[in-house]
Amino acid sequence: MADGRPASPSSEHVVIVGAGVGALSAAIALAARGVAVTVVDRAGWVGGKVRQVAVADRLIDSGPTVLTVRAVFDELFAAAGVSLDAYVTLDPVEVLARHAWADGSRLDLYRDIDRSADAIGALAGAREAKGYRAFCAYTQRIHEHVEGPFMRSQRPTLGSVLRDQGLRGMLALTRIDALRTLWSSLGDFFRDPRLLQLFGRYATYCGSSPFLAPATLNVIAHVEREGVWVVRGGMARLAEGLARLATERGVTFALGRGVDEVLTRGGRATGVRLDDGSALDADAVVFNGDVGALAQGLLGPAAQRAWTPDAGLGRSLSAVTFSVVAKADRFPLVRHNVFFSRDYPREFREIITGDALPSDPTIYVCAQDRDDTGCTPVTSDGRERLFMIVNAPARGDRRPFSEEEIDRCETTTRRHLDALGLSLDWDSSRRVITTPTDFERMFPATGGALYGPPSHGWTSPLARAPSRSNLPGLYLCGGSAHPGAGVPMVARSGLLAAASVLSDLASTANSPAAATRGGTSTR
Repeated sequence: MADGRPASPSSEHVVIVGAGVGALSAAIALAARGVAVTVVDRAGWVGGKVRQVAVADRLIDSGPTVLTVRAVFDELFAAAGVSLDAYVTLDPVEVLARHAWADGSRLDLYRDIDRSADAIGALAGAREAKGYRAFCAYTQRIHEHVEGPFMRSQRPTLGSVLRDQGLRGMLALTRIDALRTLWSSLGDFFRDPRLLQLFGRYATYCGSSPFLAPATLNVIAHVEREGVWVVRGGMARLAEGLARLATERGVTFALGRGVDEVLTRGGRATGVRLDDGSALDADAVVFNGDVGALAQGLLGPAAQRAWTPDAGLGRSLSAVTFSVVAKADRFPLVRHNVFFSRDYPREFREIITGDALPSDPTIYVCAQDRDDTGCTPVTSDGRERLFMIVNAPARGDRRPFSEEEIDRCETTTRRHLDALGLSLDWDSSRRVITTPTDFERMFPATGGALYGPPSHGWTSPLARAPSRSNLPGLYLCGGSAHPGAGVPMVARSGLLAAASVLSDLASTANSPAAATRGGTSTR
């Protein structure tokens, strides 16, 4: 593979349903090993939740806005014999985010621990700066314990985590701080309520509440501190780069084609039926979508029994997002900005318990024409591209928010930003709003949940679907599968699914084929 040429073609054929980052990663990994792959997606683009929205003739990233753990993609591209840098340009970020509170205080968090500690000391005093350094050491220890036995494991369970760590496994749960909530753990390091709110927000990176998520999720702060990159041209360039490499390795894409059913024979998956009634035969099927779609029978009765999500886990957060072209005044925006609510517990009570849009939301603002310096972009009309997120409950399939509720959310968002120092000038012709109902339409059976199941409770990370489903020949990847949500984790789920497929195909190589290669050509 060092010369970049694909492996010798084999007789196996794999169909991948969905064209998100997990699917693209799985396709590359399989094709690099010589497996014929067809990727089918009812959407007309690749990337899944990595999407762009056109607003006033400008494209705005309206999904993930940054890349972390780039090593996952470096390894993926290297395994296919090429360099990630040959396909996308990544610019490192030093200012992780600028944070603002209602009392007028602001804090920049940096990749560099010393700079962050100095900024925290200036905001809240020497004790909090010392607490931050201790917090960094604590999150690094968690990362060391979860990276191998959990993140790279095919099917992590409580038993496997403990077994793989040997006698030390008895202490594993305490070492990753799984038995208390993220919010309660922060009290060991911080007293300032602003810092509790800032570091508690990391739970929302996987769609969870800091008051319910296990303290293990503090590891996200370490992952972000290890490196954040902006994809030049937008995150869609990453999806396009993955698709380009997949195509070069022989992967066939059938975009704009939906899948109605996973076909079976002899108790295993043998292909898919498309929405036009034609069929694609396969030796294995990989599903890159929310496992709730399987449970609801959206891919047929056989797939419905392939995996049943734990109903007790519920759904992760959804969002109301605003993709806006606007004039921004008064506040010195950088690339990533967070404007906090006045009452964090109340905000999450309204979302989780009250199932309502927050009356006083925390708002993430991505200023996509800016960098770490915060230089105002030079445009003919003085307007810039902004993407804003307000957390919301995932009820898009059962009780959609009314137009009045969404209008009120927009008004509340603008007023809150203005109160914290950011004035925005936009109108309905220069903004696109996406609601939980819209996300449900794009990603069926989710209710608009953007991260699969939430990480609430110490067993929740072990309850995600594994790469192998209960239906032989059907494999799972994506944000609702292990190891979880987020661009690098979804990519890793695709790699785990590909590894499972390759292992199972190898073990049955000398057995009679379960399906005949062929079906409808989609080239």
